[in-house]
This record gives sequence, structure tokens and C-alpha cells, in this order.
Amino acid sequence: MFTSTKNDATKKETKGSFTRQGSLRRVIPSTSSDNEHLFGRQNEDLNKIFKVYRQENIILTEYKMIQSEDIRGVYVIPSKGNPLLWFGVIFARNGPYKNGVFRFNLILDDNFPDSEHPKVIFQSKVLHPVINSETNELNLHGAFPTWHKNEQHIWQVLKYVQWIFCNIEATVSHGIDKEACEMFLNDREAFNAKALELVQQNQETLYELPQEEDMHYIVFEEFNPELHKKDKMIAYVQHKDENEKNGYSWVLPGIFKPLQRPSSPISVNETKGEST
Repeated sequence: MFTSTKNDATKKETKGSFTRQGSLRRVIPSTSSDNEHLFGRQNEDLNKIFKVYRQENIILTEYKMIQSEDIRGVYVIPSKGNPLLWFGVIFARNGPYKNGVFRFNLILDDNFPDSEHPKVIFQSKVLHPVINSETNELNLHGAFPTWHKNEQHIWQVLKYVQWIFCNIEATVSHGIDKEACEMFLNDREAFNAKALELVQQNQETLYELPQEEDMHYIVFEEFNPELHKKDKMIAYVQHKDENEKNGYSWVLPGIFKPLQRPSSPISVNETKGEST
């Protein structure tokens, strides 16, 4: 009887001491699979950061390449808010579109440079054999049948944009706008008249406020004699160049010895102290 009572008490004590409270999962340490999931997520984030960093550096390199090329009459600048969107403008100097000013957007793929052709979309109607009459997109496949990041570059696309306005006849062979091709080949007078009409339409809207809320959007101002006088503009450039020449130098001319900081001027009190 005594033994039985003791055993019962022990069972009750044991049962009371190890009563389960809530889920055991709260106190079980994380398993290796949880750690692998955490590290995998971190690696994924690092890969995204590296991709963005690599892409921005390649875009910057492409832009510097453009500056070294002689692409007269074509100007582009990446958007301030989106480096994959570039604002562009071309000043046509020859051919039916002479004196025309046309805006366009150059759009890079999200996976640039590991992607297909970029896109060039004009912001207004342009009657041309290689420009889609409905979307205003320039057909780049005629000039670049394939696109490879190690062989093709953005400056080549801009060269092509410049070229098509001066060599319309040469683009007919790979044209996509049948109406423009037929008109250019069979009724050159009508084509030239339509081109002149489009040039005038663009000139009328050239100074309108931009639809894009971007600080890098290319804007134009009407000529102001007081602001754009030749002598004033030359004086401004000369003043700017002079300031750049007189910039601070921390190295002595002709050698690599750094300049020392000039001594501080002696104060009036210090002068009086020395004289006494």
C-alpha cells in the first residue's frame, strides 16, 4: 500500500512538472533548412544589387562612347528617373526633312545589355520607309539583323537614326511602311510635300511644355535677342573657361610636389604682442 501511494504521488508530480504549454515549435531552434532559406534570400538580394550596379556602369560606358563619336545633329540624354529611358532629338540637315526637328525616345530592355534590340520610338508622325506609321517605332532589324552586346552599341543606333534621314532611298529595300515606300518611289513630289508638312507641324509644337516630368527632358526656348546675343554667349563661354583654368591646384606646375597650405595671416593682437 505504501509503495503504491508513493508511486501514485510520483506520477502526479511527474505529470504536473511536464505539462505541455503551447507548441514545442516555439522553443525548438531553427533547422539547417531555415538557414539555407535565409542565405538563399540574401544571395538573391545581392545578385539583384550586383545586376543593377553592372547595368548602370554599362549604360554609363555606352553614353561615354557616344560622346567620342561624331553624330552631328543627334542629341540624347538618359532620363533622370530611369536610366533605361533616353530622351533624344534629331535635327535633319538634308533631304526632304531638311530643317526638321524630331523628338524620339530610346528604350533599353530591363535585361540590358543581355537583351535584344533597343527601341527607338519617335514622338510625332514621321513618314519614312523604316518607321512604323502606327507606332512610330524605327525598324532596327534592317540595319542590325542580330543584336549582340559585344558587337552592337547605342552609338551605332544613333548613327543609323542620323543616316535614315539623309539616305531615304537606300532604306526602301528593307522598308516596313508600304505606303511610304510606294510614295517615295512613285510620287516623289507628294512625298516631299508631306515631309515638309510634318516638318512645319513639329516646328509649331517644338516650344510646348514637356509632357514628361523629368529634369533631363530636352526642352527648347524661342530665340531671345537679349539673352542669346552672340557677344553675350561668347563672353559667357570665355568666362566659364577662365574660371576652369583658374581652378584650385594642389600640385606645383611641372612637378608632383604638393603645395603647402599658406600661413594664416597674423592678427592685430599678435602683432601688438610681438611689439611689446
